[in-house]
Amino acid sequence: MIARAFARTQLALAAWGTAALLPAAAVAQTGAPVDLTLPGAPASAVPAITAAVPGQLSNAAALAPFLAKLANGAPGGVLSVVQIGDSHTAGDMISQGLRAALQARLGNGGRGMMPAGKPYQGYLTWGVTARQSADWQGNALFGPQRTAMGALLGFSGFTQTTTMPAATMSLTADSPATRFTRFTLCGLTGPEAGAVTVTFDGVPAEPISFSAQAPGAMCFVRTSAVPVTQATVATLDTRPVSLTAWETRTGTPGAIVANLGVVGARAMHLARADDTVAGAELAAARPDLVILAFGTNEGFDPALGLAETEAVLRSAVARVRRMAGADVPILLVGPPDAASSRAIVALPALPETRDCGAGWAVPGHLAQMRMLEKRLATALGLGFWDWQGAMGGPCTTMAWVAQGLQRGDHVHFTRDGGRMIGGGLAADLFAAASTLPPPPRPR
Repeated sequence: MIARAFARTQLALAAWGTAALLPAAAVAQTGAPVDLTLPGAPASAVPAITAAVPGQLSNAAALAPFLAKLANGAPGGVLSVVQIGDSHTAGDMISQGLRAALQARLGNGGRGMMPAGKPYQGYLTWGVTARQSADWQGNALFGPQRTAMGALLGFSGFTQTTTMPAATMSLTADSPATRFTRFTLCGLTGPEAGAVTVTFDGVPAEPISFSAQAPGAMCFVRTSAVPVTQATVATLDTRPVSLTAWETRTGTPGAIVANLGVVGARAMHLARADDTVAGAELAAARPDLVILAFGTNEGFDPALGLAETEAVLRSAVARVRRMAGADVPILLVGPPDAASSRAIVALPALPETRDCGAGWAVPGHLAQMRMLEKRLATALGLGFWDWQGAMGGPCTTMAWVAQGLQRGDHVHFTRDGGRMIGGGLAADLFAAASTLPPPPRPR
């Protein structure tokens, strides 16, 4: 039920160009309805999909610091990846596939950073279950929760605020493998900010006060001597508490992958994040690699402006570099092979649009976004991973949907599809790491 509810949320928000423009565009000047459905055509035979197509990573040299840690081990034993993106990231299908593949080779370092609590109905988490009482009011970078003058936001995408005493949030490990010894909680600070208690399996840990002389943001760490199953946060009084993110780590060497995504978001929505809040989150996550996974919603926009989008991406990369550190590599992940059944989105007149048959077409703007991101990766010293190429190229979405790897909207992915894509990304990263020269021997 949770997965179905999340899918409905994604369909409502993710590719807004598919729906938001239809009421006005679907009426001719005479007022008569216009059929915007692409003409049907017999679907061609589609190949069986058994794995992601390897070799989709380009400009791998830009990821050298991360690849060295991937090959030789990260200092401190934890390799941290932070993925920031849209509904593909929010749904955690692809990022979970990457997480599982990295942890299978490197060990389970923890779940990684997530938005605090359960920010919307249908919110899905892998390995842990998030719950909260009804006393929290949310703000988001994008979507129906968005309030321009609401609580400050970070790259986690959500901030939840309450002034009710005994308001609670809990994070529970779903299995022994995701139990944790380290718990990080991020929130807004200020002169009027309140405090929370933290308990591990019912045992009190040191409380956290968000009171500070000036407004800002901070992440606090609480540890347990033994692995715990549940962390519970509860407010102490009526002073406001605003939480943005939390993270768990196992205390053992291995990989962690944070998924910080908002359904329907574009790269431009990152500008709504506050520098102080986003900086505190990145400082707590301590990424060895940042993945920026945008382009699907941009590519489904019939009014896409490439010059404006390039400026947005350049700005986003510059901010992440400034906050995470210039030595932290960034990987751009291009949009997947996705299709629309509506001409107003697919734009058949564009030379880049590909007709897949059966009334579906890959929008030309998706190809333009992919080419833009690949070009920017070279210009800005970033890695680039071709998601569409990993699926097999244009119109292979038909095979992915037919085999239950991609949902019927030809945009989002199932659990098996996410495992395949995330595993393909991990395989390309490991392959690139294997080509690095060996580290110098100590003298």
